[in-house]
Amino acid sequence: MNSPTEADEAAPGASPTGEVSKDAFLGGGFHLLQPARGGFRAGHDALLLAACVPREARGEALDMGSGAGAVAFAAASRASGLRLTLAERSPVMAQLARDSVALGENAALAGRLRVTELDLLAPRAAREAAGLPDNGFDWVLSNPPFHPPGGRVSPDALRGAAKSLASPEMLTRWLAVAGALARHGASLVLIVRPDTLGSVLEGAEGRFGALTLRAVHSAPDAPALRLLVSGMRGSRAPLRILPPVILDADLRAAVSRGEADLSLS
Repeated sequence: MNSPTEADEAAPGASPTGEVSKDAFLGGGFHLLQPARGGFRAGHDALLLAACVPREARGEALDMGSGAGAVAFAAASRASGLRLTLAERSPVMAQLARDSVALGENAALAGRLRVTELDLLAPRAAREAAGLPDNGFDWVLSNPPFHPPGGRVSPDALRGAAKSLASPEMLTRWLAVAGALARHGASLVLIVRPDTLGSVLEGAEGRFGALTLRAVHSAPDAPALRLLVSGMRGSRAPLRILPPVILDADLRAAVSRGEADLSLS
């Protein structure tokens, strides 16, 4: 997924260990600063999600829970007509995302990326104060926390917060916020665990229609590992289930290079 280079010297407090790695994605198409040890490091899920964004996509896009920024950076690399806002609640991860935007290797993308630090589940006034107005986005992208509450949580606080739901209703609330931030006709694209589908459908009800699902499998006879989900704000079109994605070695390589097109239309 990523090919790490030598770790850069980090500013104090930039990561739980004070060490940061600079990792190349999409064959060097962009670079991210991430915690070298501890915290949440971006992987294949972010690139799978970005591969669902049409290359001709345009307008304002939001990466909800952006972490270090892999989804937003990959989407910006893929669709030159998108301007992306990265929304992240962790001060550590938000600062790493800002520092990544400022890297010389990302100069071609930097003008279309901005980072805002906030809890997306905070009241509307807090979101607006952070520059996220309701009905403000043409695209909402998210690789949200999806490990169920009460299950095994990583002992690393940053990683646990990034991957685990704080409460059973958190994902439903996440979709409610996505619906508030999306313009009428805006597109939603998510990657989630299959066992969160009920919460996704509940959160999308009355907000996003034309839902489209594609299951991601490691082999044709293996259970689904992930679900790719898309929807349209305000649509009343019915749900569709498209043929599955089989993540074999060739497709993994194409996703890692940014060459895969995983259509959800």
